[in-house]
Amino acid sequence: RIQRMRGRTRASSIAIATSLVALLLASCSTGAGSPSSSPEPSGDPAQTAALKELTDSALAKYKQKSVIVRVVKDGVDLYTGAAGDSMTGVPATPGMHTRNGAFAFTYIGQTYARMADQKLVNLDDPISKWLPDLRDASKVTIRNLLNMTSGYPDYVYQPAVQDGVQADPYKQWTDDEMIAVALARPNYFEPGTNWGYSHTNYVILGKLLSKITGKSTSAVLSEYVLEPMNLENTSSNAGTPAVPEPALHAFTSERRSFLKVPAKLPFYEEATFWNPSWTTANGAVQTSNIFDMTTSMEIVGSGSQVSPEMYQQQVAPTLVGFGKKDPSGTCPVCRELTPELNYGFGVVLNGDWITQTKSFYGSSASGGYLPSEKLTISVIANTAQDGFGPDGAYLNQNASFSIFTDIANLVAPGLAPPPRSG
Repeated sequence: RIQRMRGRTRASSIAIATSLVALLLASCSTGAGSPSSSPEPSGDPAQTAALKELTDSALAKYKQKSVIVRVVKDGVDLYTGAAGDSMTGVPATPGMHTRNGAFAFTYIGQTYARMADQKLVNLDDPISKWLPDLRDASKVTIRNLLNMTSGYPDYVYQPAVQDGVQADPYKQWTDDEMIAVALARPNYFEPGTNWGYSHTNYVILGKLLSKITGKSTSAVLSEYVLEPMNLENTSSNAGTPAVPEPALHAFTSERRSFLKVPAKLPFYEEATFWNPSWTTANGAVQTSNIFDMTTSMEIVGSGSQVSPEMYQQQVAPTLVGFGKKDPSGTCPVCRELTPELNYGFGVVLNGDWITQTKSFYGSSASGGYLPSEKLTISVIANTAQDGFGPDGAYLNQNASFSIFTDIANLVAPGLAPPPRSG
């Protein structure tokens, strides 16, 4: 986890993207369009059985209510399956929809990469070209926003959002409101001089897409990502907090401390339909499923829909060695990027893996692609009641990524992503 790329407890879910501490994510053969049941695996039967056992055992090992897994290697389905329940008496299934959180960051990054390939934008242009009234817009480039080097503070960690989303989890937040919360604080650093994870960057990038194209953010993402990748089960749901059926239900105890619920009382509330509008730009707040997550991570990870030059800009570890911690505390998320954990255009570069992770009130998901093996792994994991401590904090904040790593160790021994620490 890159500390505070994703928030912790009070903000833990406050995080769409984030415990990289938070943390640092056109072939559609891996499964665009979701079958109603698990496809027949094409790999080795013994390996398939081992993957099923790993998925089933993850429920108890990581205290999860449900786990959904998909593993594809070079177009071959090694395993697709689910364990546990969506709700009591309702088994989880691979086709169920969930919020995809920071996977939308990956899609925004892919959109800008494709637009740059088409010469519609120059990633090194200052954003003042389109947003002249935004603070320091003449100093901040599109690239600074994409790779988290803008210096804009993260609205997610401010009291207005930290307390606001817990007091009213159904509130509809606007882009301008979130940007205003962020800019009420001083910048973390001068643009281009450090690295710090900030959701604010991707809210601005979403707003910028509309300014550049004259279209809604959701329409631009559909044009550049959802349609060319054939992501038939990924949608912004017309800007509402709806989750299409079949929905994978999520439950959480994270508001226990905020609501002052005594530790001796059971507290585990439904969060499936809480409003995630505060997590990123309007039009980029999406739901998806394990099939579309897998397809999109393979396409982004392989670079099949961008030029070779742009692919290197998206995913090459060019920022390794860049950044530093801020002893003053102005930037709590600033850090040096390492070969084990660094950042591209909306993707977390975890060793040789190109990954993304989301966390939203009781539900996590991780997806990643290993280019050398043409291997894609996706995991959705929703936390069980005993997966929260007496204060409502997660006992396994990054359960989906832990399961992801277990799978990688099984199917690609010696090539699993390094631990996320920070």
